[in-house]
Amino acid sequence: MEEDFCGTASDGKVEEMKEILRDNPTLDVNWTKDEDGCSALYLTCSNGHDSAVSVLLAHPDIDVNLKNMNGDTPFGNACYHGNTSCVQEMLKDSRVNVNEVNQYGCTPLYWAAYFGHVDIIRWWIVSGREMDLGTPEREETDAVGAAKQEGRTDVVTLLERFKSDPTKTRSEVKMELGITTGQYSCHPSSIIRNLFVLFAQFRFPCDHPTQAHAARVPGLS
Repeated sequence: MEEDFCGTASDGKVEEMKEILRDNPTLDVNWTKDEDGCSALYLTCSNGHDSAVSVLLAHPDIDVNLKNMNGDTPFGNACYHGNTSCVQEMLKDSRVNVNEVNQYGCTPLYWAAYFGHVDIIRWWIVSGREMDLGTPEREETDAVGAAKQEGRTDVVTLLERFKSDPTKTRSEVKMELGITTGQYSCHPSSIIRNLFVLFAQFRFPCDHPTQAHAARVPGLS
């Protein structure tokens, strides 16, 4: 069943995902598809299915930073592929380690800069999450250097603005994106999930409570 769920998530079939989760409350949402170690969340980030990402992030047992065999996280994978909507969803979740490096030392921001995914960087800036710009001494982390190398002038300009004055740049980018004060905030599913987990730990004192699973993921009831 885990393999079916992984394939369904990879295809972004949200309603089918919810049905599988509803009918299989003990399903391992962190099961990896193959020897590459790609989880359902990793695959949804690869394919840009932001709605499927939201369902997975709402699951209390999800490992949001689960790496594949190369040490890439789902967030890093979304940055690599330029899937802005998935990055937006994950930036709202405080559990996501946005600066986690893979086994080659490359950061998610490095890949976003290297491939010129400027919209990802804009949303990252306005999210207020920590942004590791790296250093020239470690080329695999140097986002500005990567952007310069590939001729991504818009990325270079944005990152250098941010490096010079983070507060001012964040305010300017919010205006550019048409974001009003308080619009970009903690994902509602994070609040719901945290409240439920606290309840579940009190009501069902075990390591991985699986009772009443439908109540734990929005849309499963």
